[in-house]
Amino acid sequence: MFEVIKREGPARTGVFSEGEITLNTPCATDTAEIFPSLRTMAYSNVPLQAGSDFCKKYLKQYDNIFTSHPSDTAKAETGSVVMVPGWHTALPDPRNYVKWIIEMKSRHPPDTMWYSPACALPSNIATLIASGFDLFDYTAVDLKTSQGVFCNSDGEYPAEECMGTGICRCEGCLKDDLKLHNRIALDSEIAKIILRINEGNLREYLEKQSLNSPQLVSILRLFDREYDFIEKSTPIARPIRLYSNSGDSINRPEIKRFGQRVLKRYTPSRTDAAVILPCSARKPYSSSQSHRKFMSTVRDRAHEIILTSPLALVPRELEGVYPAGHYDIPVTGYWDMEERKIIGAIVEEYFTKNRYGHVFVHLNGDAAEIVKNALERTGTEATFTAAEGPTSHESLRNLDRALSGLPRKSHNYIRGMLSWQFGEDTDTSGMMIKGRFGNRKILKNKKQLFSIDNETGLYRPTFEGWETIVDRYIVEIDDFIPQGDILAPGVVSCDPEIRPGDEVFVRGQKAVATGRAAMGADEMVRSQRGVAVKVRKVKKI
Repeated sequence: MFEVIKREGPARTGVFSEGEITLNTPCATDTAEIFPSLRTMAYSNVPLQAGSDFCKKYLKQYDNIFTSHPSDTAKAETGSVVMVPGWHTALPDPRNYVKWIIEMKSRHPPDTMWYSPACALPSNIATLIASGFDLFDYTAVDLKTSQGVFCNSDGEYPAEECMGTGICRCEGCLKDDLKLHNRIALDSEIAKIILRINEGNLREYLEKQSLNSPQLVSILRLFDREYDFIEKSTPIARPIRLYSNSGDSINRPEIKRFGQRVLKRYTPSRTDAAVILPCSARKPYSSSQSHRKFMSTVRDRAHEIILTSPLALVPRELEGVYPAGHYDIPVTGYWDMEERKIIGAIVEEYFTKNRYGHVFVHLNGDAAEIVKNALERTGTEATFTAAEGPTSHESLRNLDRALSGLPRKSHNYIRGMLSWQFGEDTDTSGMMIKGRFGNRKILKNKKQLFSIDNETGLYRPTFEGWETIVDRYIVEIDDFIPQGDILAPGVVSCDPEIRPGDEVFVRGQKAVATGRAAMGADEMVRSQRGVAVKVRKVKKI
């Protein structure tokens, strides 16, 4: 049996058990001792480039371990071990690496443990785990030992230049035992990655570790192009900082998802006037000194939209939700060509879809130029109000004068957030946000509809709140009353939009419940093990 415990995109932690064997994954072990059949599995190491006819003729299956191949159509059973022999030959071939892993992962059940034999080195293990592998052996590091190679997380080096120099003070180095050092280095790196998965910041670590080789960088970037595959298992929100420290961060699935939801789901509460403002280092923006000045100048006379990298456009209503309220970037004042292209395209599409009566741009420098070019492509006329610096007295005076004559309108923060989170333009008339930070609720006629999660910014519906959201984020369960969290076997069907961490409404013949998804929709319907929904409240029908 294999059960996934924590998900971070395709990477995960889990527990595998068979008889007296229990493995907490990801891990490296002497796999032949745990699975003795590995010593006698003839005709299982078919080259990855081989076609389907070759596989049909030569590829053999055995009882304990399922041998997967990109060209084979057979499916593993839920809970089994899936081995991909020869996967080390895919690492120098990034395009096929990504293509093959997606083909195989899409075919086999999500609750299978994936074994990559003779592959794992401290320098590449982060990429292997991020690709969805769970089990590894010591073959690759032992081979490096026989070649006199010293392994660590940065790469592989001649042992004579490293052993005894103080680079490492592990037990192997203290004993002058290269084999022990290399094994410890692999185990140590896996432990670091488990910590990253549990904390939700594996991506930042992966961006750094992929720089060990051009092939690993290529694999990272090619995976980012496969947005549909990566995004469906990427948590919707995390209660931590998102660090956008490299050029590759702009292609992170959660960053792409935020932008797509702003373009495809989000409904602005007003379209008479918009003002585009710069971001701030402090999050949420409204807590910063600069944005307090902007807000006191705008005084609800226009819809406030923040331009930022890597998220492009953040309407004021969304400033507290992940990742808008959680990201941090190195500030240089320079916008590279990829940022300009991606952000400019989002600005163009947003203002093509949402036609405002007046558009004011309170930006300067490269940011103003990006917006100017994007708005020109939409045929939108804009008034630019920033002088040298957006917070200068002259700039704020220009903005105030430009907005003079426009009516003040009370801002509807709820409508935009609900449309972004649930993909539905909900009737929010009569809804109000009450309470201080830490205990904010959304009420209507003194009845609580939602609470606001302080760590992620997501809205958590009550049973009455779900009544305002029609047929969205529903998990259909079998004929039972939940006595705790809902397991995957109890799920009959679910909304395909559900992602890990989403708020969901559970519906069955005997009870309804509200809670948070522990799996994405794809995993819920294809798994037979693991927690599907962490239940908050249950109501019998």
